[in-house]
Amino acid sequence: MDKRLKVCGMKVPSNIEMVADLQPDYMGFIFYNGSKRFIADLSAQFVKDLPSNIKKTGVFVNEELRTVVERVLEYGLYAVQLHGNESANYCSQLKALLDIEVIKAFGIDEQFDFEQLEAYADSVDYFLFDTQTPDHGGSGRTFNWELLQKYVLDKPYFLSGGIDLESIDEINRIKDVRFYAIDINSKFELEPGLKDIDKLIDFKNMLSY
Repeated sequence: MDKRLKVCGMKVPSNIEMVADLQPDYMGFIFYNGSKRFIADLSAQFVKDLPSNIKKTGVFVNEELRTVVERVLEYGLYAVQLHGNESANYCSQLKALLDIEVIKAFGIDEQFDFEQLEAYADSVDYFLFDTQTPDHGGSGRTFNWELLQKYVLDKPYFLSGGIDLESIDEINRIKDVRFYAIDINSKFELEPGLKDIDKLIDFKNMLSY
């Protein structure tokens, strides 16, 4: 089973170039200024000029639709990841305005109601399942992946939340054909926004493709 890899929370140009050399399928840039990995003053042209085979992804939290559209065009984004309380209608409007992939993130815990995803099934390209946190992700904690047995839709998904080198065996045991991509971030950092290249190389080498 092909598992795509998304490396998220990038903001340091030299580090971004080294990660790009590893050819992840997706690279995430956080446009939420409440994040320690906020893109800040990273050059839009620099992001645009990254290899075209890496899907540049903008991460937004409850942002105005117009602002998201502006950032997609300014930075040459291929995908948008929505980490707030964005409605299915919001997602539909975004897809109508732009030819991009829309990824809707949900924080998962024991109380999560998977039935709410049905409203989004025709409005997004992928779901992203992360650990439930008041901080819109980035907790560095893993949720109970057995909860995904309650997920009944056909829509493929990204798996996120506290994934580390120690997660490899469990990841490789997941045989769900809807499991589309692995999203990694804080557990592969030297500091917020600065990725550990050696650790990323080890992770890629250990994955079962």
